[in-house]
Amino acid sequence: MEEVQFRIACREDLSKIVEIYNSTVPLRTVTADTEPVSVQSRQAWFDAHVPDKYPLWVMENIAGEIWGWMSFQPFYGRPAYAATVEVSIYLDESCRGKGWGRRALRYCIEQAPKYGIKNLLGFIFEHNVPSLRLFESLGFSIWGKLPRIAVLDGREYGLDILGKKVTVPE
Repeated sequence: MEEVQFRIACREDLSKIVEIYNSTVPLRTVTADTEPVSVQSRQAWFDAHVPDKYPLWVMENIAGEIWGWMSFQPFYGRPAYAATVEVSIYLDESCRGKGWGRRALRYCIEQAPKYGIKNLLGFIFEHNVPSLRLFESLGFSIWGKLPRIAVLDGREYGLDILGKKVTVPE
């Protein structure tokens, strides 16, 4: 497997991050957005990813090409949930189904303790079987189910909440 590196995303990466995200919209398996988003519309989201608490990383190959991105974002926004984050992983179309998602998710799991994270959550459509299998293979389990909560192209889909406890050093 080719070498990759992970780094905190910088403002110059946002257009590629949005491009990768938008490539998943037509799939109707990854995001609840039904239309592509703009770089401008994602600026506040990007700015909310402060590197010392809610990082946004890019995964790039040795040539510096961004193959994907991952992020931690707050869950529910209340202080009692500060040690719980939603983890998101998005890969370039050319990198899907080749083990890079596993590599990215493993990196997120390894990084979580450095940020004081005790619980990782993944919000995954119940019909996104590859992502469900990926998360489950790395120790996530179903913590909740939201049946028929999303409507995409006139069809209702459920959302599974997968969780994993992470050990934070004392």
